[in-house]
Amino acid sequence: MKPEWKAFLLDAGAEMDNDRVSHFGNPERERSVAVTGDVICDLSHQGLISAHGEEAAAFLQGQFTCDVGEVNAERGRLGAWCTAKGRMVCTFRLFSRADALYLRLPREQVEAVLKRLSMYVLRAKLTLEDAGGAFIPIGLSGPHAETLLKDALGKDIPAEVDAGIRHEGITVIRTPGHHPRFELYGDLESMQRLWQALNVHCAPVGAAQWALMDILAGVPTLYPATAEAFVPQMTNLQLLGGVSFKKGCYPGQEVVARMQYLGKLKRRMYLIHLPVETLPRPGDTLFDATQPSDQPAGIIVDAQHHPDGGVSALAVMQIASAEAGEPRLEGPDGAPARMEVLPYVLDPAAAS
Repeated sequence: MKPEWKAFLLDAGAEMDNDRVSHFGNPERERSVAVTGDVICDLSHQGLISAHGEEAAAFLQGQFTCDVGEVNAERGRLGAWCTAKGRMVCTFRLFSRADALYLRLPREQVEAVLKRLSMYVLRAKLTLEDAGGAFIPIGLSGPHAETLLKDALGKDIPAEVDAGIRHEGITVIRTPGHHPRFELYGDLESMQRLWQALNVHCAPVGAAQWALMDILAGVPTLYPATAEAFVPQMTNLQLLGGVSFKKGCYPGQEVVARMQYLGKLKRRMYLIHLPVETLPRPGDTLFDATQPSDQPAGIIVDAQHHPDGGVSALAVMQIASAEAGEPRLEGPDGAPARMEVLPYVLDPAAAS
């Protein structure tokens, strides 16, 4: 995080932990308004990897599940990078700015992914770098977010998820959400002005509330604990436009395609509610007494406190357990998981 931006946020009342905004003084209220109202959020807890050079797009096209050729100044994409066995190393949002492509992913994933991805560059004409300090990133969400952003920028705002614009040095990308939601990237002065303009009508919130909005939107985020745990279809990534079945080869492509057209998916991601106070961690397991005891019924992808109490979580679960069992957190006596409704249809046909 740039020192000037950190000082700006601290002056605005931010409470921080390891350069991550925890809250702005009232986490319970922030949790509530994040679900119902208009909010702004510093996204410096996210990391960026840049790829630039004449062969950057071609190289990434041969590595990722999404169609990199569709990514430009007007459109971003969710995507994943897989092993040869089709297991996702990471999930990310890919966007373009100036002469570079950027992967936005959890900051704790950047070092490992950058090191591993760089091993495949060989003689390709591109450079991969940690670009965490390249921009000031903020998020905007809420029922009036589109109007507020249009008024602040003086420009029409993207109406479709994944669509983007660039205006006076600020990159705007629309992302999935219950309310209109946007990621914004720009230089220090531009983002300070934008924050101040939006802050008149929006409540600032901490990083956990942005993660909660991702969870409620059914958007999977992989962390080190869940790297290589899932194939893309297990996290519904194909239903979010994060997998192209028409592009060329990439690591794990045969496994992903076989699962789509020939296989039978036994696990997929669900939105659940857990009546607990302590947050489950990514990688924690769910248990179902009706299923074999040596196999977890589910694995937590991410979890955050919900303003109505308890925890909202995304979990990759055995479909049989989700539909007929009674999954519980960590064991037969653990907290029961209540199935919630995702904002998209879990229909395999929708991914073809």
